[in-house]
Amino acid sequence: MGTLAVSPVGGVVGLSSKPLVSGESWQESPESHRGSWEVDFSERESELVLRNQGCLLRGTLRFKSGDEVWKVVRSRDGVAGRYALVDKGGDVQGYWLFKQIGARLELQFYHRTAQRFEGRLYCEGDITFFEDAFPCRTRPGVEEKVLQLANGRADSLLYDSLFSPLHDAVLQMNAVKLTIMHNKDGSFAFRMSGDIREATEAIFTFQLLEGYFKNSYVPYYRPIDRERCPVAPTGWMSWNTYFDKATAEDNLKEAKIGKRYLQPFGCEFWSIESWQGNSDQLPVRDFYNMNLEVNEKQFPKGMKHLADEIRKLGFRPGLWMAPFGTGNDVFYEEHKGWFLHDEKGQPISSWNGKYTLDPTVKEARDHLREIHRVASHEWGYEFFKIDGMSGRNRGYCAHLYERPEVRACFKDPDCPNPFELCVQAFREGMGEDRVFLACQGHASGPEAAYADASRLGADIVHPNEPVKWSGVLNQASCLLNQAFTHNIVMYADPDTLLVRDLPLEEARTSATIVALPGQLTFFGDKLAGLPSERMRILQQTLPVADVRPVSLYPYFRMLPVWNLSVNHERLGRYNVVAFFNWGDQAETISVTPAELGIPDVDYTGFEFWEQRAFNYQVAGKQLSLQVPPHGVRVVAIHPPQDIPQWVGSDRHIAQNGMEVVDLGWDARQNRLRGTLRLVGSFPLTLFLRVPEPYRFERVACKEASCRIQQKGDLLAITLQRTKSAETDFNILFTAS
Repeated sequence: MGTLAVSPVGGVVGLSSKPLVSGESWQESPESHRGSWEVDFSERESELVLRNQGCLLRGTLRFKSGDEVWKVVRSRDGVAGRYALVDKGGDVQGYWLFKQIGARLELQFYHRTAQRFEGRLYCEGDITFFEDAFPCRTRPGVEEKVLQLANGRADSLLYDSLFSPLHDAVLQMNAVKLTIMHNKDGSFAFRMSGDIREATEAIFTFQLLEGYFKNSYVPYYRPIDRERCPVAPTGWMSWNTYFDKATAEDNLKEAKIGKRYLQPFGCEFWSIESWQGNSDQLPVRDFYNMNLEVNEKQFPKGMKHLADEIRKLGFRPGLWMAPFGTGNDVFYEEHKGWFLHDEKGQPISSWNGKYTLDPTVKEARDHLREIHRVASHEWGYEFFKIDGMSGRNRGYCAHLYERPEVRACFKDPDCPNPFELCVQAFREGMGEDRVFLACQGHASGPEAAYADASRLGADIVHPNEPVKWSGVLNQASCLLNQAFTHNIVMYADPDTLLVRDLPLEEARTSATIVALPGQLTFFGDKLAGLPSERMRILQQTLPVADVRPVSLYPYFRMLPVWNLSVNHERLGRYNVVAFFNWGDQAETISVTPAELGIPDVDYTGFEFWEQRAFNYQVAGKQLSLQVPPHGVRVVAIHPPQDIPQWVGSDRHIAQNGMEVVDLGWDARQNRLRGTLRLVGSFPLTLFLRVPEPYRFERVACKEASCRIQQKGDLLAITLQRTKSAETDFNILFTAS
């Protein structure tokens, strides 16, 4: 195998980590110039090998003109670095070569003189990249209308790149036709092809980008700490129902209901809001945010006692704080040198306080660490929601600290980023084992290096008002804009899910916005007296589905279709598609298979909210659904099978089969056997499509009660048992 080393034009990109191919030995020929990419080509096997430090690509090159397969060979005329296409008659008809521009490697083709033949060049093989890498999109399409998401090792025809979160590295590829599919961790199959016509064109490109997020969107990039926070947090908080009036008794009363109805499904934290000395009366700037003084009227036994009681109920206690300033006059007078003053000596106010902290004062930062240490390690709180971060509100300190007239007032006016000093102190005080939610924290700010989750938008409700449709829209628009960082940089927080006061369709829409992308899931309704069908919606968001973005770039408009590609160990590959109607009138929402990244074939579907089955005659058509105003329909679509098949359940909005432990078809006995995770005393219904010639006969399940309903070819089987456990079942059919 000969080696062609491609010299770079422009800068050289390099990754510090070694390739993941153990035992690989790469020998550089003495005459080569080491560049970003190394290219090897074996004429005998038509094998192309590309290497760029953390990336290894091996593929076979083929060229087909009409029905003829031409050879791909080294140049026969002595021109270095050029390869040739040889027709069936043995004559060279065209050339291709590699050209490197910075980090981009281009495979270019051109005809020999004025030849007018047509054909198609193919390259297919395997890519070895970093073990944590996954396929994705890094090039926005034209007028995209679909949010692309993935659960598990899901594949799509839309992928054009591989991304490694641990290394913040992207391998970006381009061809007229391109597919990238999973093989195993760190290994992927690819196929590229492009038409060769009269014009000269770059057929394939390869680009290895180091610091994909850091250099474009997230300057403080750090991937999520999976040991501290393996999944998006879940819980309940009082603010959006009680606002500033919740007491310790209120919180514990709600927690006892949550223990019965939400904890079995995966609800983890119970978080306390508005507990400070005078926090029973807005605005926040008047709260005693910096001295841990507790409102004795609402929390008479103190915050440690409340944390202990929450933990006894099986929840992890959480706490809201806003410590960039204070409204406490006494505290200010005692620590006047810790706060910002204008040129006239007057205190500078912000959303967080009448008196705003100067983080360039060392003693002030030490105090921030100490109050978080006390709340974490003495009081026992494990989840911290810190408000007033670097989001949109111009009154927040991140904005204030950046203004030139304010920067001049710092004790150290040359400090490059005072806001980061605060965020760092928060983390150091609470400890590395606590979960940190940055409320209106933004991936473009320092929160990305310290926090686990980020509240993306505004509060879903205004104080002492019910939730409105505008708040639900804000949940969606903020997620769409920032989904590309979710579950990579920080978990996205859409604010609390509220279902009590919304119309049913809007409640379903809000729950889908929260649950389908696997966002942080906190509830805010009064649970006492919540209707069972609304409580069921909350349960159907838990536990959080492990969903990652597929399109690693922001959107700036409302997308009507959200597509979750799923790869389940037992259920196989399928898609869960949410059709949203953001408008005030009923609409037909449509999408093509190409926009979903799936083959253009027929599908069978199951709609989650209305529990309806569909048979999509898709080939050459669109998938369309009528959706009511402010509503959503969530459809799991599967390639149809000629045997009874699982098409969905009522367990979780994401429809990712988290309840399915095992499922298999026994052809000899016409039997579908399986194992489900059942939550004690709560029914679960699975839905099966039963094609001709099969007929349902009976179901056997010793551990659970069972109800059967059938409508057309959709069979609904409802299982329920007293205690939470894995439950085996057998469903028998006859074949006529």
